[in-house]
Amino acid sequence: MTAAIFRKGLGLKQAVAGELARDYHSRLLDRIRESDFTWRSGRLTLHLAREFGFCYGVDRAVDYAYQTRRKFPDRSVFLTGEIIHNPHVNGRLRGAGIRFLSDPGEAIAQVTAEDVVILPAFGVTIADLERLVASGCTLVDTTCGSVLNVWKNVRRYARDGYTAIIHGKVKHEETQATASQVSVTSGGHYIVVLDCEEAAVLCDFIRGRLDAASVLDRLGHGCSPGFDPARDLVRVGLANQTTMLMTESLAVGDLVRRAMVDRYGEAALPEHYRAFDTICSATQDRQDAVVDMLDERRFDAAIVIGGYNSSNTRNLARICAERVTTYHIADPSCLEAATIRHLPPAARPGVETATGDWLPAEGPLTLAVTAGASTPDNIVGEVIERLGELGRP
Repeated sequence: MTAAIFRKGLGLKQAVAGELARDYHSRLLDRIRESDFTWRSGRLTLHLAREFGFCYGVDRAVDYAYQTRRKFPDRSVFLTGEIIHNPHVNGRLRGAGIRFLSDPGEAIAQVTAEDVVILPAFGVTIADLERLVASGCTLVDTTCGSVLNVWKNVRRYARDGYTAIIHGKVKHEETQATASQVSVTSGGHYIVVLDCEEAAVLCDFIRGRLDAASVLDRLGHGCSPGFDPARDLVRVGLANQTTMLMTESLAVGDLVRRAMVDRYGEAALPEHYRAFDTICSATQDRQDAVVDMLDERRFDAAIVIGGYNSSNTRNLARICAERVTTYHIADPSCLEAATIRHLPPAARPGVETATGDWLPAEGPLTLAVTAGASTPDNIVGEVIERLGELGRP
């Protein structure tokens, strides 16, 4: 039994264009773009980052999901999990009758040849893909091209005998999918590091300051099966979850590179260390736009809009928080006159907090606003409208 796989759309792009515009377009944002990304209301002056919101990969994934529902109106349509990390978009897809295999009571095992399954922008693990193909279902693949580029690089590492050090989050769908590309398709090994602190553990081992048991004790939850530090940290290649913070990814790479130079010498480095920039260009564009905006003027606060489980959105909040008081909010319901509900940059995704007296009661107010690559324009527009209401004298 062979699964039909759609990778270049389903021929219904124009048919769903009106639905997408109805659900996600914002006329207010059109006006703000035309006004040099600046908006004024009463005492409020708001500056919007020049790159924000839906990237091409996210836009494509959502478009394909709408096309899928339209093309197969009488068949059960599933998503393997969240198509992107935004609760409003996922909520609309559930409302359209698309079922999520990650929801309680759903499972890949129940998928049949009569069903349609959408693969999300993050991709899926090899094991999950093989189960779906074996079912004979129709597959609609929305995996982002930037993710596919990471897969290509880690497979090359494995084929050449290099262990992939993946800068990412162990439980993130994209990192899990990338890891499976290393061990399943290429027979290689991988280890996932979250940050420079975890990378330093590897570096201590490479320099001979730490034993293998200590590495596995700290990082064993993010290793390939049978990972042996003594064998698998001799030749390494760096890769990234595409939505990580670029500066941190560069710092991780620099730490590992220097450790390899200390252990093997500069001349032998090419035999022991490789690195490719696998951060998504859209992710980097949004990070650069935030830095440029914060460099231009002083702000009273920054508002970062997006799902709390969105890695790229959280990294935008981290960048802003280094320069100005920052509030990462999910949507306009988080904004009240006396209180703002938000996710602090260092908190876990489920740990929302409330801050009172967050807006000065009087005087001019200047805010910086941006949004993650999975945040639709309509939510950004609604947040700005709400900020305008709160900023009125």
